[in-house]
Amino acid sequence: MCKHCGRLNDFVAKHMLSSQFVSRVTLLRDKVPGFDRYPFSLPAVRELETLDLHPRVTFLVGENGSGKSTLLEGIAVALGFNAEGGSRNFSFATRASHSDLHEYLRIAKGVRRPSTGYFLRAESFYNVATEIERLDAEPGLGAPVINSYGGHSLHEQSHGEAFLTLLTERFQGKGLYILDEPEAALSPARQLAVISRLHDLVREGSQFVIATHSPILMAYPDACIYQCSARGIEPIAYQDTEHYQITRDFLVDPERMLRVLMED
Repeated sequence: MCKHCGRLNDFVAKHMLSSQFVSRVTLLRDKVPGFDRYPFSLPAVRELETLDLHPRVTFLVGENGSGKSTLLEGIAVALGFNAEGGSRNFSFATRASHSDLHEYLRIAKGVRRPSTGYFLRAESFYNVATEIERLDAEPGLGAPVINSYGGHSLHEQSHGEAFLTLLTERFQGKGLYILDEPEAALSPARQLAVISRLHDLVREGSQFVIATHSPILMAYPDACIYQCSARGIEPIAYQDTEHYQITRDFLVDPERMLRVLMED
């Protein structure tokens, strides 16, 4: 249970903790070679000590460059996922560009183990789709991998459709899912569809850790939101996030905000 959120009663929190797959991420600060080098110089990493994860949904939010995606990648790789995304069965590397942050993270796991899991990176999901086609082209590997994704090539779908196919066909209950900017290719209506599917999976015992810029996704109730900023990582209420406030102010009076932005 994220100790900072405190929006669940003790009975519910205790019940949820018993089914939590990952509860805490700790940076082994005494082993870090230096906080003046990447990725340890990133604000989200530089100030990190421990990060308590919500049993259901944890969001990491913040500006580009704050380190939220790098931290999420480190968590995913430390949990055994491929750095470019996919399930733990994927081991391809299109380009070795991930950091060594995972080597300095300690992941506290629950007594139960997820029955499935996935690391989704918006920026490299194309590579995952290509790897699926490569695997299915090899003879003698059993049932096609694409069958777990609805049986239709992900490359023959739009980026957004492929994302939704992943959530509806590949993701199952009792899973651990690490998602990096899943909203990247999705319209607002499709983001609402993601919330609905996410909730179904949560009710089926799944746990999510999500880095996002979407004020729609981060509105998911009873989630724990951490803001990554120059000060490091801090818990924050949904209505206090910059994403919510800027979106609200724009929608309330778009003409006024546009006038301010376009002033000479």
